[in-house]
Amino acid sequence: MSEFYVGSEVGQLKRVLLHRPERALNHLTPSNCHDLLFDDVLAVERAGEEHDMFARTLTDQGVQVHLLHDLLVETLAEPDAKQWLLDTQLNQYRLGYQFANDVRAYMADIDHNTLADILLGGLSYIDLPVQSSSMMQAMHDKTDFVIEPLPNHLFTRDTSCWVYGGVSLNPMAKSARQRETNHLRAIYRWHPEFAQSQFVNYLGDEVRDYDNAAIEGGDVLVIGRGAVLIGMSERTTPQGVEQLARSLLFSGQAKEVIAVQLPKNRSCMHLDTVMTHMDIHTFSVYPTVMRPDLPCWRLTVKGKTALTWKHSLATSPRLKKRWMSAR
Repeated sequence: MSEFYVGSEVGQLKRVLLHRPERALNHLTPSNCHDLLFDDVLAVERAGEEHDMFARTLTDQGVQVHLLHDLLVETLAEPDAKQWLLDTQLNQYRLGYQFANDVRAYMADIDHNTLADILLGGLSYIDLPVQSSSMMQAMHDKTDFVIEPLPNHLFTRDTSCWVYGGVSLNPMAKSARQRETNHLRAIYRWHPEFAQSQFVNYLGDEVRDYDNAAIEGGDVLVIGRGAVLIGMSERTTPQGVEQLARSLLFSGQAKEVIAVQLPKNRSCMHLDTVMTHMDIHTFSVYPTVMRPDLPCWRLTVKGKTALTWKHSLATSPRLKKRWMSAR
């Protein structure tokens, strides 16, 4: 079994990845919060205090807590990782050829802790101590972002999710979150904690365009005995489910994937908010969404290369039996 393994939503938690609200939340304003997928600005200091209390509670229970910022700082100490992140997050198509070169040159010389702060929390033009020959600076207000903040990095379950003996580095549906995945790609590839470990990468090839195949980890529930439950929501598409299912099934890490069709609206953003695995045979459900007529699909392997699926409703006796006997 891999050193990194998640076989249950309700088993003993041994280690967890968290991200403490920091610089990105300070960049939330009433005028930009909706574009950054927040309904309102937050009380940043209070949010940090609550996060620290949560992390301490986990630590007191014997859980090893990894902080995303710290892992990123340690990853940036690897020269190849730093160069890849600078080239990827500050590429010429995002910033323009000359401006990207100038910003990368500045970022390459700052300390790793400050660089991680900026990559996670953003950078505005007024805070950039670089005068570029590019037209980009003249065309933007000082309060515009050179690098947009990533406040949704707070939700670490979405960007990468561990399923049995591997990890899915998820292609995110919303542009405000898509850069998040690159940080996890770098960490799982170069950080010493992961670089020498054996685990499967289900999704996350940085050279591939996943187009309409989007996945967020809040829609992925590991319900045990080789079964995985995935919600098709506002953030997770059928194309994304099929891609992840193929990788899970053909790698042998999963035996079946049950896909559940959810309403495509913000009030039902992820499966784990409307159907939460509480104990081996117990789910907490939101009945307005998790209705008896909810369409479901069961995906399994046929032969060595084919994926087969069967349509049913949530009340199907066979499907209910699979949900409840998964453990």
